[in-house]
Amino acid sequence: MAHGWTCSGLRWTSDGPVLVWDGGRRSALPWGKRVAFAVGEGTARQCAGARGHACPMRSVVSARSTGARCEECARLDRAHSVAADTIADDPRPYRVYLAWFGPGMVKVGITAVERGSARLLEQGAVCFSRLGTGPLMAARRTEELLRAALQVPDRIPYAEKRAVRASLPETEGERAAEVRELHARAVVLDGWPESLVREPCRPVDHVSRFGLSAVPAAVGDVVELVPGGVVSGELVAAAGPDLHLAVAGRGVVVLDTRLMTGWELEPLPEAAGAFTVPVREFRREQDGLF
Repeated sequence: MAHGWTCSGLRWTSDGPVLVWDGGRRSALPWGKRVAFAVGEGTARQCAGARGHACPMRSVVSARSTGARCEECARLDRAHSVAADTIADDPRPYRVYLAWFGPGMVKVGITAVERGSARLLEQGAVCFSRLGTGPLMAARRTEELLRAALQVPDRIPYAEKRAVRASLPETEGERAAEVRELHARAVVLDGWPESLVREPCRPVDHVSRFGLSAVPAAVGDVVELVPGGVVSGELVAAAGPDLHLAVAGRGVVVLDTRLMTGWELEPLPEAAGAFTVPVREFRREQDGLF
């Protein structure tokens, strides 16, 4: 391979999505940018390691894994993780939020105040509102309260999020309706920790930020990358870890950038335009009997 690049993930900045590469290099992803690369022939996907350290075993991992880590590195990566509920003494203030991904899809979660809305952008939240701010354990107890009392989950699979992006309501008010309704029910519940300060409902809409307002519905998503496979398309939108690529002759295809980590990737010349990695077609609702 003449020049191999190893992706370490997608980050959301104030200027939009950015691909980060091992070694600290970054590739900004403005709308209209051509995203094109080939997976090295004869290569295998290597474990991404844990907490900034390379995998000591250089284990080979599944091409379909979004974590790109072997069992041991996955365990180490989740150690001391807020998401895994293994930290109880984090002194930073946390926010509890409601995030909406599409009709009938609202989740509750927490994020450090210092992260702003980055966590919501990373998850692909179309709309969200804060519920309250306080110490970590108070935020955790409030999250559990809402899950139990309102039957609101704390996780929604990315496949489900992608499936509803093509049918989002047109206005911000419509997109915020479920968040407002749940927020109103949440703040009157008994059992809120005294140290958590409740916040008014102020929905934040990400449709424009994600570029989803005038983009054709995606026809499918990438299942996995494969040795020798090629990805080539024009970036028309992005949400969470997903890039929506307009592919010549196929329509819009979604690439989960978490599938890129662990592979050695090569840049493609401008003339190259193939798209040869496996794609799963989205199922369409039938309009009628025939």
